[in-house]
Amino acid sequence: MTVQERFLNYVSYWTTSDEDNMTDAGARIPSTERQFDLGRVLEQELGGLGLREVTLTDHCYVYGLLPATAGCENRPAVGFISHMDTAPDFSGQNVKPQIISDYNGKDVLLAGSGSYLKVSDFPSLADLKGRTLITTDGTTLLGADDKAGVAEIVTAVEEIIASGQPHGDIWVGFTPDEEVGCGADLFDLDYFKAAFAYTVDGDYEGEVAYENFNAAGASFSVKGVNVHPGEAKDIMVNAALVACELASMLPADETPAHTEGRQGFFHLTDMQGDVSSASLSYIIRDHDKTSFENRLNMLRTLEAEMNRKYGAGTVTLTIKDSYANMLEIIEQHPHVIEIAREAITSVGLTPLSRPVRGGTDGARLSFMGLPCPNLGTGGYGFHGPYEHITVEGMQTAVRVIREIVRITAERE
Repeated sequence: MTVQERFLNYVSYWTTSDEDNMTDAGARIPSTERQFDLGRVLEQELGGLGLREVTLTDHCYVYGLLPATAGCENRPAVGFISHMDTAPDFSGQNVKPQIISDYNGKDVLLAGSGSYLKVSDFPSLADLKGRTLITTDGTTLLGADDKAGVAEIVTAVEEIIASGQPHGDIWVGFTPDEEVGCGADLFDLDYFKAAFAYTVDGDYEGEVAYENFNAAGASFSVKGVNVHPGEAKDIMVNAALVACELASMLPADETPAHTEGRQGFFHLTDMQGDVSSASLSYIIRDHDKTSFENRLNMLRTLEAEMNRKYGAGTVTLTIKDSYANMLEIIEQHPHVIEIAREAITSVGLTPLSRPVRGGTDGARLSFMGLPCPNLGTGGYGFHGPYEHITVEGMQTAVRVIREIVRITAERE
């Protein structure tokens, strides 16, 4: 089966995770039962290819092992990981891909919504001229994040088997709930016995990313005092207005809309309330660890200031760490990056390493003891109706995976 056929099959499964399916003890994994639909397909497919140790866990993690070929048993075991869920930001149900052969490099009509995928918004589209472009129809996301990665890994393994390519142990792992920050929570490193691994969950072809945000979620809960407005003088505390005041006290130019590269931000994701109660939800991001801690301390200072102004217990701040910058771990294992860069160069691309303005399962797995940078899938515009990818980009990712396996098997 080709990588295109696999990808189109995988995106037909509705696997959206649910960020609201949380408890005080953490996320229920998987957050949606529908993720098992794709998990069962992958379990059967890996078994059909002849992998060993294939399992689908009760928490919807899929693992498999392609044992080393003769003479390579002592080479380091390498792993490849992708996630099965799609982002809850936009619908992932009833995906209707548009397949455009010999793409002309111009704006693309998304037939389901009537909107356009525009070159002015995505300048990289011009570089995809002449390829087979796959887009959404504008009514859903596509699911290339990260079903492209899943398809690329499975296809690479199938090609390795069919070609008789020598290799050490190759572990593959597919996770649920990465999009809601829980993909690595129950990843079993006692079962998945790779020396190092790569998440195949990036965008640009030739990307090997190993520097990501430090990340946390933060929420302010505001308790108001609600009395009749005619008798409210010096009594009423309007929780909604306090929430607005809180939001206004954070730097206006330190939001996602005004930052890039390694610049961090405060991102207000949800705000609701009335006179009696209100809440604000933020995600906090920064590449620099000190700056990240300063951001969290700024929130703590705001909590204290507002309680001094409006009374103790008016504002309650809750902070939950999400993931940390994997750079400090990867720097201790430079060979993992060297192998990826050599592989990318060998397929004719210039390796691209940028600070990732997000995170992957690999960031947390690195801190769990499995060095795990991120490889590009060839997809763009993730998490919305403008998501797109090319068949050629996916084929390149397959070749990069195979080259990583080759280089690992040949290194002493």
